[in-house]
Amino acid sequence: MSFDVQQLTDRYIAQWNEPNPATRAALVHELWTSDAVHVLTNPPQAIRDAAASLALPAPPLEARGHAALEDRVGRAYEMFVEPGEHVFEAAGEAVLLMPQVVGVRWSMRSTRTGEVVGGGLDVLTVDDDGRVCSDHQFIE
Repeated sequence: MSFDVQQLTDRYIAQWNEPNPATRAALVHELWTSDAVHVLTNPPQAIRDAAASLALPAPPLEARGHAALEDRVGRAYEMFVEPGEHVFEAAGEAVLLMPQVVGVRWSMRSTRTGEVVGGGLDVLTVDDDGRVCSDHQFIE
């Protein structure tokens, strides 16, 4: 293993909080492989309800490749961090689940009250250089 689990986690969390779009894009390109995929495995209830109304199972939502990942990370920043209401942070130490598979628990904390208002678990697979190949996100 040629990567540091804690450094990977720090960089992973930092991208979601980065205010500068150019710096955020650079973080995405440094952190993720060019064909990496981010999968939201349990979509929000509104999406599950819409799929159910069509008699379909709720699909996982995917962002694949640097451009889509930049959009995904940027949109999360715009929705949750930019208004000044929340910040993302690691919730405990990252765990090496298997060689090149890392579990990262995270929280979304209110900047006003300090209360944790959301969070989840991301299971990252990484290449030999510690770049993310896949990210399966489970929101609690």
